[in-house]
Amino acid sequence: MSTSHVLICNWRDTRNPEGGGSEKFVEEVALGLVERGHRVTLFCAAHANAPRDEVRDGIRFVRRGSKLAVYAFALLGLALRRFRHVDVVVDVQNGLPFFTRLATRKPVVVLVHHVHREQWPVVYPGLMGRVGWWIESQLAPRLYRRSRYVAVSTATRDELVALGVDSDRISIVHNGTDPSPVTHVRPTAHPSLCVVGRLVPHKQVEHAIDVLAELTELPELELTVVGDGWWEKELREYAAQRGVADRVVFTGFVDERTKHEVYARSWLMALPSLKEGWGLVVGEAGSHSTPTVAYRSAGGTQESIDDGESGVLVDDHAGFVAAVRELMIDDEYRHRLGKGAYEKSRVFTWDQTREGFASVLAKPSR
Repeated sequence: MSTSHVLICNWRDTRNPEGGGSEKFVEEVALGLVERGHRVTLFCAAHANAPRDEVRDGIRFVRRGSKLAVYAFALLGLALRRFRHVDVVVDVQNGLPFFTRLATRKPVVVLVHHVHREQWPVVYPGLMGRVGWWIESQLAPRLYRRSRYVAVSTATRDELVALGVDSDRISIVHNGTDPSPVTHVRPTAHPSLCVVGRLVPHKQVEHAIDVLAELTELPELELTVVGDGWWEKELREYAAQRGVADRVVFTGFVDERTKHEVYARSWLMALPSLKEGWGLVVGEAGSHSTPTVAYRSAGGTQESIDDGESGVLVDDHAGFVAAVRELMIDDEYRHRLGKGAYEKSRVFTWDQTREGFASVLAKPSR
């Protein structure tokens, strides 16, 4: 692909309080395209933490609408050519696509972090969730039947194939891991656990809170929850119900350095998410030799974690609690996994991510 204008439509950006690993991935690939001489516009929902329009690191950010209205604003803007001349569109499908295929004849690349089959009934129970899943599983594969796809893991690629997307149209581009900020923070003297991510139901932070309540033999075990989201009130109430509110710290949205200080002082990270396309936080924690316990069924965790070498993958809630218990009481085992987590964190780089995504856009359109 020669120098061109790339429009990326994404739900959020990294400055959004609910932004996370998927937004980090998008902005890294956008930066990689700018470095290669392309003009990039990133369209996302508006929020109070950033202006409606700005240029940062060469990327033009346009923020309009709420987390749902943003889809209509993007489709209308593309149809009315408000983004000026666009050569290729990257449609980031976070459950719902932006339906950009309806508004342009230019090539459209669909970026999928993971399929939301399990999340729809949790986040939107009832009719709305069923409609959302129908759009993701039935309508979107037909609408984008000639488009190229990018998946962030083999698990996501396999899920897309199961929905009817041709495997030869799917490229895998893994997440990278940022170099860790220099920190002199040491692990706590007492057992400590952290969870990092958006506070929403499908992240299942309750499972980490359960660990504190069920590991009665570790009364000093503390949990630090880093992140923001609309489910925070329910999580605080749940911690109180389980009788461990005094040992759970909610930090809210924090800067990068503070987040890495939490990783560095934690003995272990819990990732009890129902679904993860990759799990960017796994590599971030690993860069501080902090291993992770996660569910195997989350999908992408099977690639971001080497079970028994850089962390532990479990099959159910009881296994989650048992894995945390073992790692907390067995220092040698935890340190061995910590070393493996550090080595794993150095395998994937953002340079590789940028190059991989740019190479997808350089392929002839279909």
